[in-house]
Amino acid sequence: MNADADQDTEKDMDLAYVQNRTVLVTGAAGTIGSALVERLLPLAKAVRCLDHAETELFFLHQRFGGKGSMSPQLGDIRDLDRLRFAMQGADVVFHTAALKHVGIGEYNPFEVVRTNLEGLNNVIRSALDADVERVVFTSSDKAVNPTNVMGASKMMGERLIIAANEIKGLRRTRFAAVRFGNVIGSRGSVVPIFAGQLLRKEPITITDASMTRYVMTIAEAGELVLEAGARMKGGEVFVTKMRALKIIDLAEAMAEMITGAKYDVAHTGLRPGEKLYEELISADEVHRTIDLPRHLVVLPGEGSAVEAEHLRAAHPEGKKVEKEWVSSRDTLMSKPDIVKYLTAHKVLEPFTTPGGNVQ
Repeated sequence: MNADADQDTEKDMDLAYVQNRTVLVTGAAGTIGSALVERLLPLAKAVRCLDHAETELFFLHQRFGGKGSMSPQLGDIRDLDRLRFAMQGADVVFHTAALKHVGIGEYNPFEVVRTNLEGLNNVIRSALDADVERVVFTSSDKAVNPTNVMGASKMMGERLIIAANEIKGLRRTRFAAVRFGNVIGSRGSVVPIFAGQLLRKEPITITDASMTRYVMTIAEAGELVLEAGARMKGGEVFVTKMRALKIIDLAEAMAEMITGAKYDVAHTGLRPGEKLYEELISADEVHRTIDLPRHLVVLPGEGSAVEAEHLRAAHPEGKKVEKEWVSSRDTLMSKPDIVKYLTAHKVLEPFTTPGGNVQ
């Protein structure tokens, strides 16, 4: 058997926990949710797709309804009774529903609390009531030393998920989280915004020339969620080892690829709650983070999990973290690196083809 076949077999084994099982995806019509639905449909016995956006849910069902047993379930995670109904008989839950836009969150903090925290608490309670086997919560690197409402809600969300393992009693349910970086190409991210500005020959809007971010593709984000579900013991936060770049270098690389022409830049300044850089793990997490070949795994804090040592032993290949994971201090991708990255992952295709999603 060749190396590629070995990798395929390993992936199949990793996804055994969703094969012929009933899976619920919240926020199923969103960028990450829909990517998960597409991956899960050929494997799962049934995929329940919960979302409060009726039109987006309709289009999701149009795209994937014939690829497996899929049920489009209209509902809001703020509604505890609706969640309890959706989770009856579910084995695995991928919780991707959230309010994610930093600027909107700064002006609407109470709405962020209702969805990102009260909604998550509803997910936890419903999962425990339904005796779900695994729950994976999608967080963000903005949860590390947060400076905005959305990031603070994700930080608290991680705490809720970790605490859920402590209150579950004898139930089989396990909870874990993943931290995304900037999911490049997702709705509302800079890639579709820059692509639209370039194609319309408008100035590219740059907040600050020194801004850096960790980036991952939609596919990489989906892989992180699925792998966390496979590896989790309960209470961990899984983080992909991402590459960092300057946002202005990303803009210049995109301009070269899309138009090859000169363009203007409009410097807008930092928006409310926005940071110049992002961090993947905090200083107090370093000593309890395991360094794996492709991921970092943050274990629960001392005293917050009775099985902390058991969790560490579950990842015997893990090493100590040897570097800071701060985007401004990390090795940044050069513009040729960014071009290669965008090309290899076909990031720009949805925004540059007829009918593409250009913003």
